[in-house]
Amino acid sequence: MIADIRFWEQKASEGHYAIPHFNVWNAEMLMGVIDAAEELRAPIIISFGTGFTGNTSFEDFCYMMESMAKKATVPVILHWDHGRNWTILKNAVDHCMNSVMRDASALPYEENVAEIKRCVDYFHAYNIPVEAELGHVGNETVYEEALAEYAYTDPSQAKDFVERTGCDSLAVAVGNVHGVYSAEPKIRFDIIEAVNKEVSVPLVLHGASGIGDEDIKKAIQCGIAKINIHTELCQAAMEAINEHKDEPFLAVERAVRQAVKERAMYKIKLFGDDGRADE
Repeated sequence: MIADIRFWEQKASEGHYAIPHFNVWNAEMLMGVIDAAEELRAPIIISFGTGFTGNTSFEDFCYMMESMAKKATVPVILHWDHGRNWTILKNAVDHCMNSVMRDASALPYEENVAEIKRCVDYFHAYNIPVEAELGHVGNETVYEEALAEYAYTDPSQAKDFVERTGCDSLAVAVGNVHGVYSAEPKIRFDIIEAVNKEVSVPLVLHGASGIGDEDIKKAIQCGIAKINIHTELCQAAMEAINEHKDEPFLAVERAVRQAVKERAMYKIKLFGDDGRADE
């Protein structure tokens, strides 16, 4: 069943667990995470983004996402991740997505505020929630170098940002990065706690693949209500491909689906999301 991200993020925030956000861009990944959610009775978010358009036609794949979400017996949200401009977000909403992230975090503060406010005003009229980012979560690089110039979320700006933009959730930059970590992540739990005290909206952790289990649990207790996973699904898929590389392609595809399912199940349990669909 297609669900409202605002309801589930708020419920997760109040219940001190996190809703998993899985980036999916092919059939095996999509089916694998839906399989995991069904088996564990877990609400989940399935997401697409611009970075995957070189592999998959979103305007076609979106209908498979929507169909599987509708048929699922657990809540499923359809989300567009890291929307870089207005045109991309409008296209996402025109093609089945019922939640969007407008990432304007690379802009100066006032420009970020203005752009998110513009998106909120437009998409709220169509009952589409908007996630924003304050601070800037960088892309895959040498982690130590990334930290040297890292743009952490400023808790003193968070309340002003949320109040002025009206965003529905806030992604924080707390030492997390996208992609593979080249060193052990150093998560600033103090920033998560400080931001959580300042704002009334759920907090989001991007770049969570590779962050240790205990750090994930602590981040949730500090206020994180939505956690994004992509790289670890890809790693699980590649492990299955390598293990079954001498088998027929159909068998490899089934192995990938199973591997993605198992990794997604692990994350669902880690986040405390299992069984929540039936509460």
